[in-house]
Amino acid sequence: MDADRVPPRIAGPVAQPKKPRVMPPLGAWDSHAHVFGPADKFPYAPGRGYTPPDAPVEKYLALLDRLGCAHGLVVQGNAHGYDNRVVLDAITRFPQRLRGVAITDARVKPEALRAWHRLGMRGLRFHLLPEDPGYVRGVGLNVFEGFRKTMAELGWVMQLFCDHRVMHDVAPTLRAVSREMPVIVDHMLMVPAGKGVNEPNFQALLKLVGEGHAHVKVSAAYRLSDQFPDYPDAKPFHDALLRANPERLMWGTDWPHPWVSAEAMPDEGHLLDLFMDWTPGEAVRRKILVETPARLFGN
Repeated sequence: MDADRVPPRIAGPVAQPKKPRVMPPLGAWDSHAHVFGPADKFPYAPGRGYTPPDAPVEKYLALLDRLGCAHGLVVQGNAHGYDNRVVLDAITRFPQRLRGVAITDARVKPEALRAWHRLGMRGLRFHLLPEDPGYVRGVGLNVFEGFRKTMAELGWVMQLFCDHRVMHDVAPTLRAVSREMPVIVDHMLMVPAGKGVNEPNFQALLKLVGEGHAHVKVSAAYRLSDQFPDYPDAKPFHDALLRANPERLMWGTDWPHPWVSAEAMPDEGHLLDLFMDWTPGEAVRRKILVETPARLFGN
């Protein structure tokens, strides 16, 4: 790799997150996190967009304990490319607590997905972007079509890291896919908060959620807002999704927060506090934190 293309090193999470003011209900899930490394065991992929500090599964389990979460969903991150061994290792060693979502290209065959399912993998993640980012970042709908039948048979989820600008155009496709398997959109669609909830692509997502055709992770408010640490301009998006259909929502930390600067690194305990503040009602909180992720990932 040419010296000027060395992936940038990114900041790591806060060392000692605070304990939440209100602990989550029993059986709560962190429905979005990553594990990275250790690099000497799980090397980072050539062509990746960034190089994280090691964030191994043991540190993630300590975070779950700190937050009072019984379970976590480990999502393959870009730094490991299509090599899902770091996720497979985590879910194999800690099957009572963890499930996984992979990113893979078409070289993996359907029989491999069936083997991964037995280990605790529960879905594949796809990247819907307006253009090719030029490095190993993810796969799109063309790859999904090759896995579609097997994913439906296994009861897997289709998870989407989606540039907000494409949602209006892909909504009909996602509506069709949702009749075969759950469709999950990451991080409230990552609409820049300044665009407001009437932004047409967010409205297209709200319609899918309201109709029951999409799930959304009400996570990573910092991907919408730069108003650290409380992200007040992201709250209207959270509120709109709650009004649309709380049965199609889940929450996650996005630990260890790839690409966030050290100066704006969120505290996971504070993120859980914000979720509790923004989500009134024990029954709704339980639905988002326990019932929906257990239904999608817990089997």
